[in-house]
Amino acid sequence: MDLKVDSEEMDIRQPPSLEVFSRNSTLHGISHIFTYERVCVKRCLWLTFFLSSLACLLYVCVDRIHFYLEYPHVTKLDEVTTPMMVFPAVTFCNLNSFRFSRVTRNDLYHAGELLSLLNQRYEIRDIHLVEENVLESLKLKADFHNFKPRPFNMREFYDRTGHDISDMLLSCHFRGLECRAEDFKVVFTRYGKCYTFNAGVDGRSPLITTKGGMGNGLELMLDIQQDEYLPVWGDTEETSFEAGVKVQIHSQEEPAFIDQLGFGVAPGFQTFVSCQEQRLIYLPPPWGDCKVTPMDSDFFESYSITACRIDCETRYLVDNCNCRMVHMPGDAPYCTPELYKECADPALDFLVERDNDFCVCETPCNMTRYSKELSFVRIPSKASAKYLAKKYNKSEQYIAENLLVLDIFFEALNYETIEQKKAYEVAGLLGDIGGQMGLFIGASILTILELFDYIYEVLKYKLCRCSDKKNKHLNDNNNDHGAVLGMDDVKCHVTNFH
Repeated sequence: MDLKVDSEEMDIRQPPSLEVFSRNSTLHGISHIFTYERVCVKRCLWLTFFLSSLACLLYVCVDRIHFYLEYPHVTKLDEVTTPMMVFPAVTFCNLNSFRFSRVTRNDLYHAGELLSLLNQRYEIRDIHLVEENVLESLKLKADFHNFKPRPFNMREFYDRTGHDISDMLLSCHFRGLECRAEDFKVVFTRYGKCYTFNAGVDGRSPLITTKGGMGNGLELMLDIQQDEYLPVWGDTEETSFEAGVKVQIHSQEEPAFIDQLGFGVAPGFQTFVSCQEQRLIYLPPPWGDCKVTPMDSDFFESYSITACRIDCETRYLVDNCNCRMVHMPGDAPYCTPELYKECADPALDFLVERDNDFCVCETPCNMTRYSKELSFVRIPSKASAKYLAKKYNKSEQYIAENLLVLDIFFEALNYETIEQKKAYEVAGLLGDIGGQMGLFIGASILTILELFDYIYEVLKYKLCRCSDKKNKHLNDNNNDHGAVLGMDDVKCHVTNFH
């Protein structure tokens, strides 16, 4: 019977020859290769030049892609002037953690060994080194005959025996206006009871300053009360050989970490601290290594390196000693004096000095820090010593040994931005590759599409030719058996194209 073909059959044209395609293509050079009008030597030379250019293109493209996958970055430094700036938080601690006059008999019974005042038998250590006036007071407090010890709490001990801001603060001014002891918030650090000015808590907004230079920041006059320092009779972990205060300048979002990041201020000097705010912006992976995920902590809301360290140290001590130190957040019980001496202090010292793997704190992507320049002058002068001694009802020697002035201010009303930026992005990669393609083979994205389109047409034509041959073979077999070919048996109808 006659072969029946569906009216909707596909009309597949034969694709143009390679010579015709190369003549019409926008790809440079191939029209000279796939042409039969030139002699074979010229075509071979053109093929060599084309392959050489293609090899150079591939080499450059691989190099650019490799460079992009290194995720390079550059650092942009800028200085921004502003009409007003938020003044930083200022935390200071007396280098002496406990006032000797506030240590009671019960304190001495429980913490005498921790304070290096008594030995394990509750006897005064190195009695031959003790000054007479101190020895008499210590003997009274260390007399435990018929003494019934009462409960002892390290937090209460630190709070009660720490230096009081109302006693230390002789003068305070911010931007020329007087400030008082109530403007300082009590915080606890490894130095014990400390104080933060401009903490920005309890509903108070951080203070601002509208001018740079001296007189437009914070000026403190402090009495460090050296006569209250614990006596030192040997080289121990818990005693301090220094006199003065430790100071840290930090943002309101960042907790104080003064034992690691603070700087010292000595009595007998007026210390000028000229600050400049620095805002640092780091790139996340893979360009940088800053932390992009929120902080996973029960104690702190915003992430910072100091918050991470305090959180980590707290968990380390709770895991190893089943208690926490007074300055640590949380609800774990406070360590007893025995645990302080036997477990907490050694464990924390080991963690800070030697263990670099347990507390790994990533750099935040945005952080604020304050660069500082310090200068000093002597205080009091000979001309002012008598006046200050009379004003504060102290001796001139006491004034020279205990008074210090701390003056913190912005150098100017500007801040420095240090920002990491991507040095090579996708747009740069595509631009480089596109430029090299144009230079070496004169190609573009549309040229690549031309090649794919031609390959697609060739493959489609060959597949349909194979299908036609198969159908013809089936038709011949069916005709031999007297069968009729259905319209599904015809897949393609081929029209020659020249």
